[in-house]
Amino acid sequence: MRLAYRVLGYIASALALIGAVLPIMPTVPFLLVAVYFFARSSPELERKILDHPHWGPQVQDWRERRAISRPAKTMAIGAMAVGAVVTWYTLGAPYYYISIAILVIAGAWIATRNE
Repeated sequence: MRLAYRVLGYIASALALIGAVLPIMPTVPFLLVAVYFFARSSPELERKILDHPHWGPQVQDWRERRAISRPAKTMAIGAMAVGAVVTWYTLGAPYYYISIAILVIAGAWIATRNE
């Protein structure tokens, strides 16, 4: 079971890495999932994410207080909105519908989390 959790942790980390580069995809939710799986399979990898200078504090805020800071919310929703606009101009229909769906679903979830 530990191997399965570790593999799932790596998959979530890869999705977080993609999210760090692409404005349409969030990063921290995937890191939260990765930390969950690494906590059950590899405490060293869990600690590596928690100790990261940029992403670690956001993950720890969520773990400890179930909160996302206001600047992080603004940045995440803004980046997803930029991604939706870029998709609109570069790929067009039907792909921008996916971008808009991600923006609406993930953006609403992010906006409604407590600070």
